[in-house]
Amino acid sequence: MELIYFAAAFVFGFAVYQLKLPPLIGFLLAGFALNLAGYKSTELLNTIATLGVTLLLFSIGLKLKVNSLMKPQVWASATLHIILSSALFSGFMLLLSLFALPLFVDLSWQSALLVGFALSFSSTVFAVKVLEERGEMGSLHGKVAIGILVMQDIFAVVFLAISTGKIPNIWALVLIISLPLVRPVMGWILNRSKHGELLPLFGFFFALVAGYHAFELVGLKGDLGALIIGMMIAPHKKASELSKSLLNLKDILLVGFFLTIGLNAELTTSSLLAALLLVLVLPIKTFLYYVLTNMFNLRARTSLLTTFSLANYSEFGLIVCAVAASTGMITSEWLAVIAIAVSITFILASPLNKRSNEIYAKIEPWLLKFESKTRLSEELPVNLNDTKIVIFGMGRIGTGAYETINATHPQLVAGIDIKPEVVDKHIKRGRNVLIADATDPDFWQRVNHSRVEMVMLTMPQHMQNIFALEQLKASGYKGQVTAIANYPDQQKELEEMGVNSTYNFYLEAGSGFAEHVKQKLFS
Repeated sequence: MELIYFAAAFVFGFAVYQLKLPPLIGFLLAGFALNLAGYKSTELLNTIATLGVTLLLFSIGLKLKVNSLMKPQVWASATLHIILSSALFSGFMLLLSLFALPLFVDLSWQSALLVGFALSFSSTVFAVKVLEERGEMGSLHGKVAIGILVMQDIFAVVFLAISTGKIPNIWALVLIISLPLVRPVMGWILNRSKHGELLPLFGFFFALVAGYHAFELVGLKGDLGALIIGMMIAPHKKASELSKSLLNLKDILLVGFFLTIGLNAELTTSSLLAALLLVLVLPIKTFLYYVLTNMFNLRARTSLLTTFSLANYSEFGLIVCAVAASTGMITSEWLAVIAIAVSITFILASPLNKRSNEIYAKIEPWLLKFESKTRLSEELPVNLNDTKIVIFGMGRIGTGAYETINATHPQLVAGIDIKPEVVDKHIKRGRNVLIADATDPDFWQRVNHSRVEMVMLTMPQHMQNIFALEQLKASGYKGQVTAIANYPDQQKELEEMGVNSTYNFYLEAGSGFAEHVKQKLFS
């Protein structure tokens, strides 16, 4: 049966991708199509979906720093948004109950508040998928969005503990105390897992056993355990490599999650109508995100992109409503309502995020009227001074290029990266590296690149290089541009957009190695 489900997911995902939309929309549509054909979710598929979400949270933990949650634009925005949006949704549903609409008419103020609380969450799965596809997990707006989602997960865990009466046992305290003691052991094992198949198995084991099941056994939520174990491993030098080794496995398992949303929904006219009415209120919830993050000195663009990442309802709402349904506070039909609403908002939010930079460019003058004059350190203007060559993306390729050029032309090259921790590392090693987002239209307005003769695009995600190239051209840059690519079709796309030369990482790496060998043999 699961083979049929995944086959349908591929067909729908492939068809949607040809329309230049994210495949996850196709996976959702496949779930609904299978549901209408009479299929239902199976125990195995539900297990696959749970594994996918657990690995996702573990991967988030691997990229998350605890101090990022302590920033007011994260914890304050998340807290205020939960309170305000819960009140908004519950009030809206009570208003609809006055018109005797199906499902709404039976809601008490307590049950309306509970459903409103469920709708206040945004989807962690969706946001991470969008940010990963765009290569923006390390951007400021990506970090703020993930931080807000983590805070929401913490609120949900507290609610579930209270509502289910599931009080953590005495062993929970023992587990929490022992975690710092276990951390060096995890690091030792991670170092000795090297780079092969043991590496993803290490992640699988610690996400599910040391994380999920250990926390479940002591009365804590398993998903939270996977997230915390990931955060403990995050400072390790191999955390990034571990995250990459889990990427494909996590993506495959998450297909099961998107399928279960559609397969588990009870499709009725009443539930569909209720879901559509709730989707109509989503813009207000989305606007609240923008207002709150803007209050805490984020630039207009950062606030807008953060908002778009969170412009949906959450799968966590399904969990909250399932608990409420089990205690009789709401009817089981509300599970279908939330499932349908979540799916619709995913479909709406996908093209919104895909065109976020275009949308910002169109409404920028209006947004800037309400932008705070105070700038966070991460968003200060960038000064290139007398730089002749600028390298965007200071990973392994960018760093190698920087070192090679700097050896013969010191003081003329500068590196730019989106991640503060990467920039700090390079600065400590004496390199001229600045923090900025190359895909940010405002960056190109704040920087004077009139003396820059060459721009090198070495960012790891192809779409990052594409977005940066678009902004570079729009800013009137007339110098040379070179960019890396992983595949010939990516090289062709870059060249058609006006890149002077492209570097196929896989092919050129072999050529460079051969050149190195020739020099050793014949010098």
